[in-house]
Amino acid sequence: MQLNQEIVAAGLWRNLVDYQVIEGNAVWRFALLLAVVVLGLAGGRVVQFALNTYAAQSEKKKGVTVLSLMLKCLSKPAYVAIFALAFYLCRLCLVFEDPSAEPPRPGISVAIAVGWARIAKAIGAIAVAYAIFKLVDVAEHYLVRWTGKTETKLDDMLVPVIRKSLRVTIAIIAVIYIVDNVLQQDVESILLSAGVGGIAVALAARETIANFFGSITIFADRPFQINELVRINGHFGPIEEVGFRSTRLRTLEGHLVTIPNSIIANSIVENVGRRRFIRRTSNITITYDSGHTKAERAVEIIKDILGGIPQLNGDPDTPPRVYFNEFNDWSLNIYMSYWYRPGDDWWGFQQVNQQVNLEMMKRFEAEGIEFAFPTQTLHLKKD
Repeated sequence: MQLNQEIVAAGLWRNLVDYQVIEGNAVWRFALLLAVVVLGLAGGRVVQFALNTYAAQSEKKKGVTVLSLMLKCLSKPAYVAIFALAFYLCRLCLVFEDPSAEPPRPGISVAIAVGWARIAKAIGAIAVAYAIFKLVDVAEHYLVRWTGKTETKLDDMLVPVIRKSLRVTIAIIAVIYIVDNVLQQDVESILLSAGVGGIAVALAARETIANFFGSITIFADRPFQINELVRINGHFGPIEEVGFRSTRLRTLEGHLVTIPNSIIANSIVENVGRRRFIRRTSNITITYDSGHTKAERAVEIIKDILGGIPQLNGDPDTPPRVYFNEFNDWSLNIYMSYWYRPGDDWWGFQQVNQQVNLEMMKRFEAEGIEFAFPTQTLHLKKD
């Protein structure tokens, strides 16, 4: 009795396994297809993890090298490549029709088989293009190191543009190759069709085109470089990046401002970072009670303070200027002007201002010279 039950169960299992879900293909073939897909995905993750781990260990021992950078860049494309291989192998798990056989072999349509192979090759081509796309990071790393050794910062601006140009070029070539050679579509007719709507696209993208030519103007005219302080349309701060469409400026408050290049090309750009010096002009006011003796002494003190600061005396054509120049309504006015160098050291300039102010206060207090502030004296006359 038990033997008969086992025979019946084995027969049912054989019938279930051999059950033709699609003509010519049994259930076990689709189960095998699923297993190949799962193994492909899992294998891709394992390879990706192994490449990243080896690259990290290599960087700990030898620092950043070409090999470690390439392994990190190729980890994700390797995952896509393994998936493409698994997808192609899935085709071998199924039976496709063969009308030329005697008798004709039933199975899945040949058109599906051809399309399956093309899609697998397309995924493989995408993996190769993705790998080349990511390897641009290696070139960028060494370009940044090379540009960091040069004095000019113009090449620092060119590195992001070169990176984006290479990536856009790789993407365009990959799309054309896949469409023409893998998917075997007529690229010329597609491009001609695209040309018909090119005018409409150009009209819709006129701002983008204007920004692109604005970026060309910026690189040709070079109104600023990376990290230079500029003022554009009321925004003040250092330049962080110049791209095809826009330029990024970091304000002194920490905000990131993105300005379209077309606006920059048609705006007044004040390059503060290229000034030769920073000028300070102040009016020092002392009380009328000081008299001419203390007024003259105040001028001498200020000249002595400014003469002892090297950053203010680097150019004989622009020495510090101090004059008793005006009788105000409520004070005696001493004009003070000096030029601080270098012109791109804003915080050094503020430090010198503080030094001048504190020393002036100390010396004035020692001499009994009082600073003036707006006051009025009212005299009442009795009849």
